[in-house]
Amino acid sequence: MQRGHASAVLALTLSLLCLSRQGDRGRPVLHCRMDTLPHLTVWAWERPTDLRNVDPATTAVAYLARTVWVRESVSVLPRRQPLVLPVDTRLRLIPVTRFEVMPQARLDDATAQMAADAVLATLRPGSPALQIDFDARLSERDWYREVLVDVRRELPVAVPLSITALASWCSNDRWMQGLPVDEAVPMYFHMEPDRRHAPASLDDFRIREPLCARSVGVSTTEPWPDWSAGKRVYVFSDRGWHRDSVESVARRVE
Repeated sequence: MQRGHASAVLALTLSLLCLSRQGDRGRPVLHCRMDTLPHLTVWAWERPTDLRNVDPATTAVAYLARTVWVRESVSVLPRRQPLVLPVDTRLRLIPVTRFEVMPQARLDDATAQMAADAVLATLRPGSPALQIDFDARLSERDWYREVLVDVRRELPVAVPLSITALASWCSNDRWMQGLPVDEAVPMYFHMEPDRRHAPASLDDFRIREPLCARSVGVSTTEPWPDWSAGKRVYVFSDRGWHRDSVESVARRVE
């Protein structure tokens, strides 16, 4: 089967099987794209990381692939620390791009497209998803929305787009409505200074921002919200995965 024809068939199949809503500029967002991933994903951030004990049948890995710095232009800092993974073709490996926007940065169409291109460059054959990590300030949101639209437009239809989210984005702030993303992962740990504004229950998430209702970001050393059961859980290791046990985290998610 020709690659283009196969992509069209897959897009049609997803459209028939998934409930969709209209995203930004009328682009469909398919709710079930993330459902191909395990319930547990461990984050591998910028430190030497050995994840050979990950069980690919139950656990995905979201690794920091690059950091994008936005100033007058856009510069890319690739991952510098080693990442050791199991030799198993079943492993779902999600590239993550972190944005760092400097004061007085040039936030226009040109830098938005450059930032989007930097994200898309992390896509590899078989990548099950892309994720972006960015604590966008109020003044940066229109630019970030444009980046996300540019990324989604170029992504294969079957590849979901995930973003991390400040807790306030999921509660007293509705700016994410219409974003062309498949999920926003609310962060429930110390790296997220706004978590005190997070809703107390999953029902609040559903009502206030549905993008936040199906996943949660937690850490290995802090309490998890009671409603995390049954959701897609992303876990950050405070002490490093050489000290925190992937196996114990996996048992907790079961």
